[in-house]
Amino acid sequence: MFTWSFSSLKDFVNCPKQYYHTKVAKDFTKKVTQQMLYGTEVHKACEDYVRDGTPLLKNYERFKSQLDALLSIPGTRYCEHQMALTAEGVPCAFDSDTRHVRGIVDLLIVDGADAYIVDYKTGSNRYPDPKQLKLMAIMTFAHFPEVQNIKAGLLFVMHNTFIPEEYKREDANKLWGHFAVDLKRLEIAYDSNVWTAKAGPLCGWCPVSSCNFYKER
Repeated sequence: MFTWSFSSLKDFVNCPKQYYHTKVAKDFTKKVTQQMLYGTEVHKACEDYVRDGTPLLKNYERFKSQLDALLSIPGTRYCEHQMALTAEGVPCAFDSDTRHVRGIVDLLIVDGADAYIVDYKTGSNRYPDPKQLKLMAIMTFAHFPEVQNIKAGLLFVMHNTFIPEEYKREDANKLWGHFAVDLKRLEIAYDSNVWTAKAGPLCGWCPVSSCNFYKER
């Protein structure tokens, strides 16, 4: 049984061949871009401010009002909170050998039956993808049985934009449906060992130089 996360499944959808070489064969390593480094720095700054009250550096002070709004939400805060589930949907340790899917939620706030999920984004807000929030909601319902309602959102800190979503516990099984098709394709790829290259705008950032679509940058 393969294991997956939102980011790894997204990598597979973008290009099965790149996924194979970076996740399965591991004979190529994805390049770390300046955008990725900046995103990591911003996530760390937000995490430290929300969890510990660490003052924001001058170039991140513009995020303060957005983060203060999150701090005003009542409940227990979990920053960079790790969660994992078995293939049966049972909670397990993040690094457990029995895990099937795992993920890290940037900010989870639990207040009795209510919970709040926030994912920090540093890129463009033109094409928001809330599927990551859906996966985090599934995991939250599993790990926190008292939670009945979840308010979630993608917080595009560079644009001060919040894309909201809401979920109820009775909808948890339906949320799995958003991943079913892609997971089936991934399962077939593992079973058949066929990993088809897929040309796209991200080819210029792909490290798999053996691919016919490889582009030097």
